[in-house]
Amino acid sequence: MSTETESPPSGRDRLAMISIGIGILTVIAAGFACYALRKIITPLLLSVFLLLVIGGLERALTQWTPLPRRAALPAAIVAVVALFGFSIWLIAENAAGIVEQSSVYAARLDEIIHMVSDRFGLQTAPTIDQLLHKLNPGRFASVVAREATHILDGAVFVLIYLAFMLASREGFRGKVERLFPKHGHVEAIEVAGRIQHGVQSYVWVQTVVGLIIAGASVLVMWPMGIPHLMFWAFLIFMANYIPAIGAAIGVVLPPVFALVDLNDIWRPILLFVLLEVIHFAVSHVVQPRMQGRSLNIDPIVVLISLAFWGAIFGIAGAFLSTPLTVVVMVVCNEFRATRWVPVLLSADGKPYANESKDVHAVEAPVG
Repeated sequence: MSTETESPPSGRDRLAMISIGIGILTVIAAGFACYALRKIITPLLLSVFLLLVIGGLERALTQWTPLPRRAALPAAIVAVVALFGFSIWLIAENAAGIVEQSSVYAARLDEIIHMVSDRFGLQTAPTIDQLLHKLNPGRFASVVAREATHILDGAVFVLIYLAFMLASREGFRGKVERLFPKHGHVEAIEVAGRIQHGVQSYVWVQTVVGLIIAGASVLVMWPMGIPHLMFWAFLIFMANYIPAIGAAIGVVLPPVFALVDLNDIWRPILLFVLLEVIHFAVSHVVQPRMQGRSLNIDPIVVLISLAFWGAIFGIAGAFLSTPLTVVVMVVCNEFRATRWVPVLLSADGKPYANESKDVHAVEAPVG
């Protein structure tokens, strides 16, 4: 009886295993570095994201409107800044109105608690004041204030980074040509163009889908007399940029507040059902047809990336989880040691196999 002995791995196999190990360690080290430097990296990532949005809007205005290219960039900047200012005003205005009606909300919550207690046969029903006393919201006040300060400071840094990036983006091609001599700069520009195309495609799809869901939600909420209508529509629209769960959470909040704004319980229940139907129909029928195979990311990867980037960068990471995953896939696909990463993250194991070459050929990676 002959015994077969396994041949030891060849030098090429050992080198491949070492390369894969180095790639895994590099990914882990990069994750820890991003978490340690998240306060510095987060506004930088947001500014890069806004820069890509401005670049995409600039090209859209150039192609679809009679505006010349020199006028398209200022128009895109003004539009983004105006949208940012409108968002701040809308949130502040409606938040102030909600705070002013806090006593009315408290009384309505007491009625709902008593109604639920009577329904289930409870003898003593707690009041909203007793519940708040047990929860002790005062201990969370400092945390909320600190987080609000961080958000405000981060917004200032985002605008500063964005201004400097807009001023220096014209020299990007020259820097790339000097960093990658001969033909290397062509490949580097193609990689940047692939990142730009993936991020802008995602933003375009999410924007259109968010507008559809928010518009349909307004048509449902308006006949029911829901107050703060524009605020809830804006919240539903913005929540749609958080993949997988954002829009689902966004359409839950209006029915919850409708319980205290309205005098009955059936309209909030009907509102909840209708908003969820809208979200389900748009997310499972309209969005897949619009998105197609432009991103080619596995659905489970979308959830994992949401948890991963959210744990590192917080709310900003949740909003940027899919664009950051696109960046990881594009960059890792350029190196043999990490090429397994985009293969695992893609939906069919063939990242960018169906993309045409002209998608990557762009005039500048940020504009």
